[in-house]
Amino acid sequence: MAALGWLTPRRRSATARSVLAGEASAEAARKSVPESVPESAPEEEPEFPVLGDDQAAAFFDLDNTVMQGAALFHFGRGLYKRKFFETRDLARFAWQQAWFRLAGVEDPEHMQDARDSALSIVKGHRVSELMSIGEEIYDEYMAERIWPGTRALAQAHLDAGQKVWLVTAAPVEIAQVIARRLGLTGALGTVAESVDGVYTGKLVGEPLHGPAKAEAVRALASAEGLDLSRCAAYSDSHNDIPMLSLVGHPYAINPDTKLRKHARELDWRLRDYRTGRKAAKVGIPAAAGVGAVAGGTAAAIALSRRRR
Repeated sequence: MAALGWLTPRRRSATARSVLAGEASAEAARKSVPESVPESAPEEEPEFPVLGDDQAAAFFDLDNTVMQGAALFHFGRGLYKRKFFETRDLARFAWQQAWFRLAGVEDPEHMQDARDSALSIVKGHRVSELMSIGEEIYDEYMAERIWPGTRALAQAHLDAGQKVWLVTAAPVEIAQVIARRLGLTGALGTVAESVDGVYTGKLVGEPLHGPAKAEAVRALASAEGLDLSRCAAYSDSHNDIPMLSLVGHPYAINPDTKLRKHARELDWRLRDYRTGRKAAKVGIPAAAGVGAVAGGTAAAIALSRRRR
């Protein structure tokens, strides 16, 4: 922490919380993954990702990148259905989701409110209980909201023998459920404190958002022996520019206005699966030239060279 001496005490504290949150998320992610992960090779080697590069991995933001909308909202709907909280709380979740969908960006105040609401709801409940409920909620509300195009991009990395991680501000337990159901390696998410398997209502560090995501990716890469210059990262939000900037292959997926502008300036790859129109492309290699055609199934053809 000596390198942070030039910062004000408040900035040092915020940075330290981001580092703590990132390290805790990376540790939780690695503990959740089996010792060996089945891997398969594509029929043809795509230009990117590179087949057999075991020092490369892919990191995917969740909300509006892999899945339409916010995972925390869908999880809240499931908990409401199971009478974990009152109607007024559901209305607050609904407002946060409406803002997210209309604005297309993550608002810090809404995220803070969502975090506090979620922590108060799960306090006193067992971690195992929330994991089990998370499986049910995925089937009820999340499975049909996965973007096919982004899913195809993740599969291309898996088919190339690389690990694929979700990186999200959603609770790590819910993120792990989603990652497992999608066949991904694992997930980095916000770590809620638990004692003897019961939630205390507190966080370890801070939500895995913005700089904390970058810290989590950096910590996981160090532990896994990855070369970040050979890794890829995918996100829709300018808040994730710190994470995207860490890797050698950043992608802007369904980008908000600020991220789209940033991606164009830096010649980052860009894809948009939100409409049927042909999406804008920035710096896409020739092998992926048809990958932005409507919907996303073409991404599977372009990157993994195989039809679903």
